[in-house]
Amino acid sequence: MSPELAAGIHRVKGVRKLGSRLGNWLTAGEASAFWQSPDRQTLTGNRNRAMLAILLGCGLRRRELAELTVESLQRREERWAIVDLIGKGRHIRTVPVPNWVKETLDAWLAAAGISNGPLFRCVCRAGKLWGPGISEKTVWHVVKKAAMSLNIPRLAPHDLRRSCARLCHDAGGELEQIQFLLGHVSVQTTERYIGCKQHLRIAVNDRLGIEPG
Repeated sequence: MSPELAAGIHRVKGVRKLGSRLGNWLTAGEASAFWQSPDRQTLTGNRNRAMLAILLGCGLRRRELAELTVESLQRREERWAIVDLIGKGRHIRTVPVPNWVKETLDAWLAAAGISNGPLFRCVCRAGKLWGPGISEKTVWHVVKKAAMSLNIPRLAPHDLRRSCARLCHDAGGELEQIQFLLGHVSVQTTERYIGCKQHLRIAVNDRLGIEPG
């Protein structure tokens, strides 16, 4: 075998296998217990509950959460929403905020005395705010701490985004609307987040309302 061919085989064997990481999803019961696990009697607990609620309820990425401001929460079409959110690839979207998430955010803002600027702030050991905001690393630690308290292994912040997508789908949400919510350019990406697979036993076209009587 020539050295050139052998080198080519070596390169092929060394190619990283491509594929989609499935990740983890929380059930509705697990998700409910998860975001409510921090102690709401403390300032840090109020903040963490609000962070987890918005990750699960709105499907934000870590960076998107860390960069949120009070001003980004506005009324749109008679409901609260995060407007002009700049996501991955500089794509801009508007994210609906469920009432329960808004109430949890309001509890944090009232406890912290925040009325403008960064939505989330660091809290020191003395229970007081400090610094101009939070980092993506802070979001990671908040998720990991809650996961440890409920003995949920290998849970990452992005798994909460996946869980939001699947819970929306399980609740009857249209795939296109979930795509808008998450800011995916491709609907195939949304399908991977949900973990969609084709059901042949009970197919979507079995009952269209046009069958002969």
